[in-house]
Amino acid sequence: MGTHVIKMPDLGEGIAEVEVVAWRVQPGDAVVEDQVLADVMTDKATVEIPSPVHGTVVALGGNVGESLAVGAELIRLEVEGAGNAPSTAKAVAPAADEPADLPHGFVPEPARVAEAAATVAEAAPPSPPSGPAPTRAPAATPALRAAGEKPLAAPAVRERAWDLGIELQYVAGSGPAGRITHADLDAHVAGHRAGRGAASDTRYAELDGEEAIPVIGLRRKIAEKMQLAKRQIPHFTYVEEVDVTELEALRGQLNARYGEERGKLTLLPLLMRAVVLAVRKFPDVNARYDDRANVVTRYQAVHMGIATQTDAGLMVPVVRHAEARDPWSSAAEIARLADAARQGKAARDELSGSTITITSLGPLGGIVSTPVINHPEVAIVGVNRIVDRPVIRNGGMVARKLMNLSSSFDHRVIDGMVAAEFIQAVRGYLESPATLFVE
Repeated sequence: MGTHVIKMPDLGEGIAEVEVVAWRVQPGDAVVEDQVLADVMTDKATVEIPSPVHGTVVALGGNVGESLAVGAELIRLEVEGAGNAPSTAKAVAPAADEPADLPHGFVPEPARVAEAAATVAEAAPPSPPSGPAPTRAPAATPALRAAGEKPLAAPAVRERAWDLGIELQYVAGSGPAGRITHADLDAHVAGHRAGRGAASDTRYAELDGEEAIPVIGLRRKIAEKMQLAKRQIPHFTYVEEVDVTELEALRGQLNARYGEERGKLTLLPLLMRAVVLAVRKFPDVNARYDDRANVVTRYQAVHMGIATQTDAGLMVPVVRHAEARDPWSSAAEIARLADAARQGKAARDELSGSTITITSLGPLGGIVSTPVINHPEVAIVGVNRIVDRPVIRNGGMVARKLMNLSSSFDHRVIDGMVAAEFIQAVRGYLESPATLFVE
C-alpha cells in the first residue's frame, strides 16, 4: 500500500488560494476516481475537487472555513501500489518525540481528534461533588382549563394579576370551585421564579441560548465584497417614481398573445431593455472603475448582472450582451441563470464580467432602498414594488400603477446630474413602453 497526496489544483484566473467550504469525505472513507472530495470557494464560484485515483482517505488538509494555497496538500489517500508520496505512517500517528513530516498547517486526523477532545475537556464544567443531589423548588404547574373556560377570581385578584403581568388562565386556583386567591398568585410567582419560566408559561420564559455561526464560503465572499464596495465606492442613491400603468397593460397583452409560444414576461426583461437603450445616451453608466490604475473603462456591450437570492446567499449571474436580446430572449436567459445559481451549478464565467447590475426584491421590494454597487461597476438599478396609488391626471383623480427606481452610483465617476438624467431616460422608456421596440 502507498500514499497518494492530492494537492490544491491551480484553478486559473490568478487565484492564489481558496477556501474549503465543505468536505464530501472523511478519514476512513473509500473513494473512487472522479468522486468529489471537497468543495472550495474562489472569489467567484464554488468549485468541486474530484479524486484522480481510487483509495481510502487517510487525512484531510484543513477544516471547513480555512484557506488553502494553490499547491498545498488537500487530502491524503491510501492507495494500491506505491502512490506518489513517501509512506505517511509516522505522519498520520507520530510518536511523541518524533515530529510528523507534514507541511505547516496540515494536522493529521488523529491529532485533530485528540485536539478536539482536549478542547472539550478544558471547556467542560467541573464535576459536581459527591453526595445527594441538591433539591430544587418545583416549577409551577399550568392550570388545565378547557379552551374558553374563564378562570374564577375576585376583582382585586384580577387587578393584582394584571399588575404582575400574570395571565390567570395559567394559575391554579385553590379556592372553592377552583377560585384563584392572592395566595395562589404568590405561589405562582414563587414557582415561576424557581423554575425561571419552565412549564408554568413558556411564552414569557427567559432565554439565554447563543449560537455562533461561522461566516464561511459564499457568505464570507458576500461580506468581503460588500465591505470592499462600501469602503472604496462613495455611493449616492437617486430615487424616482415611475408610472408603469401602460407598461403593465402592454405586458399583459404580450403574455396573452405570445405567452404560450414564447414564455411569460415579467417586468425585469422590459426594464433590462430600457436600461440598454438608456446607456447608449449615457455610456459612463455602463462602465467599470479600476481603483488601482484610476482608469474607467466604458463598454459598448451591456453585460447585465441580475442580483439573485439563493439558499447559499446572494449571487449575481450575468446576462451577456443584453443589447442583442429581445425581451423574451432576456427572460429565458434570466430564468436559466437563476436556476443554475440556485442549484449551485453556475459556471465562473456566468458569475463575473457584468458591466451594470439590476437588483429587485420583487413583491417585497418596499418603497425605497439603497442598493450597494457591484464592485467594480459604477451603477446599480434598484427596483421597488408596484403599488396602486391615486394620481391627479387632467384635473381628475385616477388609480395608477406606480413604482420607484432606487439606484446607486459611484460619485467618483457619475455626477448627480448624469445619474438623474440616466434614470429619467429609463423612466421615459418605461412610461412610453412602445419606445422599447422602436430603434
